[in-house]
Amino acid sequence: MRQFAETGLVAIDLANTWDEYLDDPERLPDAAALDRFCRESGETEESAGGDLDAVRAVRGRLRAVLACDPPERTRTLAGWVTELPVRAVVEESDGAPRLRLAAPEGAALADRLAVRSVAELLDLAASGEWERLRLCAARPCQDAFVDGSRPGRRQFCSTRCANRAHAAASRARHR
Repeated sequence: MRQFAETGLVAIDLANTWDEYLDDPERLPDAAALDRFCRESGETEESAGGDLDAVRAVRGRLRAVLACDPPERTRTLAGWVTELPVRAVVEESDGAPRLRLAAPEGAALADRLAVRSVAELLDLAASGEWERLRLCAARPCQDAFVDGSRPGRRQFCSTRCANRAHAAASRARHR
């Protein structure tokens, strides 16, 4: 069974809970799967079952943001943030104050995941990796990933997708 927390970023891991290569692409089919996702990503939620549809809606918004080119992605992310219950929190980081986004106390699971995802995407942008945030080029895969390769030209989320795309290209050339 594929684990949910693959990248360490909730934004990417949640976006990747839809896998076109599976017979049933929905990787969050029920409350138990959502509970497992929450445990693996460090979210503490007793029974997340009631939030399943709301979390899937957050996933849809994330996938819409990630599908945009970087300039449009920024505008799409900014538009989404205006709809979220977000508050700014100042916390200490290495002896210096740091501004961070947080969900309000008592916020629903979907809102907490959305705010955490936005905060992670903003951290990616601040670290210079905004342009390296991509969707897999192998169709039908739509998984998101951060290109950590030295030249920054990675196209596929995994060797599985790279192998499938290269095999398909080879077959097409030999026809």
